[in-house]
Amino acid sequence: MTGKLPVHVLTGFLGSGKTTLLNRLLREPALADSAILINEIGAVAIDHNLVERIDGRNAMDVVVLTGGCTCCTVRGDLIEALRELYARRAQGALPAFSRAILETTGLADPAPVLFTLACDPVLRHKFEAGSVIATVDAVHYARQLQRYPECRKQIAVADRLMITKSDIANPSTVANAIAELARINPAADILDIQGVNTFGPLLGTRGFPEICAPAVAQNMGKDLDVLANRTNHTQDVAALALNLDEPIEWAPFSVWLSLLLHSHGQNILRFKALLEVTGSSGPVMLDGVHHLVHAPIHLPAWPDGPRASRIVIIAQGFRMQRIENSLRDFLATHAV
Repeated sequence: MTGKLPVHVLTGFLGSGKTTLLNRLLREPALADSAILINEIGAVAIDHNLVERIDGRNAMDVVVLTGGCTCCTVRGDLIEALRELYARRAQGALPAFSRAILETTGLADPAPVLFTLACDPVLRHKFEAGSVIATVDAVHYARQLQRYPECRKQIAVADRLMITKSDIANPSTVANAIAELARINPAADILDIQGVNTFGPLLGTRGFPEICAPAVAQNMGKDLDVLANRTNHTQDVAALALNLDEPIEWAPFSVWLSLLLHSHGQNILRFKALLEVTGSSGPVMLDGVHHLVHAPIHLPAWPDGPRASRIVIIAQGFRMQRIENSLRDFLATHAV
């Protein structure tokens, strides 16, 4: 436990159901002690839950919801809004909250939010990055992926992908959506909102999923080096998933990763790994976006299945074979 407050990001393209999902999150008793930040201008679909307006400052309008959540509409700088929320929490001017949930605009890139938390000298001691949840419209996803790079970026960065509107979509369209999402982001959990009864677990840790989606889960059990296809997409986004059977030496791997992100971090949309490290009894989990990599998490035990390092990299404008070759060559050259 770090003692820091997690900031979860709820993103998704225009009309994909972000506010509907937020409403369902707010109905969870376990999430009553949350601060909700809505990075939109204008009315939102939770107005019927508003019971007390705190004020109307330039940075944000603050209200308290019936469940006890603090809710604000961010009109200025996110850094200022988070600092102000934390200060009011410390002063007792707002109900104590255990987490913050930020709903972004439909055209937002979630990555800068994570940089904000890591780089601001005040926020990084009080907040930490939580889960990134992206909603995906089952009816319109194909056209949105083709036309709007923002949609693809939201999917690539997410920890959990929530398929919406499957109740009005053709079943084959939903199946195609799941397969496409698994190709774009093999590191994400993929869930159909219609089949979820409890939404609190969505805001769990940024864990490496044991089951991502059928297309990926089937490959997880195979003795393959490459688990997911290196598929090129529009906007030149590709995903690579590796399974390394031999334990990894931490020192050369960390050097390789540092060199990769230093030289090409702007192209690395997402990096996630569950590593079997020499001398470690349990797996080591790494999670990063662009140049930012969170501190390694040492898990007490391996999940069910074979003990092997699993690495997922999603990049833009980059040949994935180069990444795979450089990793294998680097590890082989620096093998003990």
